[in-house]
Amino acid sequence: MPATLRHFAINADDVPRARTFYETVFGWTFQPWGPPGFYQVRDAGKGFRGALQGRRDVGGHRMPGMEITFGVDDIDATVASIEAAGGKVIMPPFHIETVGKLIFFQDTEGNIAGAMQYEATQWPE
Repeated sequence: MPATLRHFAINADDVPRARTFYETVFGWTFQPWGPPGFYQVRDAGKGFRGALQGRRDVGGHRMPGMEITFGVDDIDATVASIEAAGGKVIMPPFHIETVGKLIFFQDTEGNIAGAMQYEATQWPE
C-alpha cells in the first residue's frame, strides 16, 4: 500500500511567536500535547495532523524548517526500502506510546523526513 502523508511539524526558534502567527494567518487551534512546548493542530486538514515545536536535532541533523511524516504499514519494510533505494535512516525506530513507531530518514537528495507505523487507534478507517 502506498505511504500516506499524515503529519507535518513546524520547527520554531520562538514557539509562542510562531503559534501566534499560524493561529492568526490560518485560524488553526493549537493544543498542548506531550512534552512542554509541543502543540498539536488537528484542524489543518481532514486525515492530517500538525505540530508546532521547538527547533531540534534529529540524528545529528538540525531540522531547518518544516518536517513531514509519511504513514506506512510496516516500519521495518520501509527501513529496508529506504536503504535499498540509497537513502539513510538517521533515527532508528522509536516507539511513541499510543501513537506508533517512528523513524527519520534522509533521502538521496539530503532531505530529511519521517515515517511512522501508526497504531490502529490513530487513523481508524
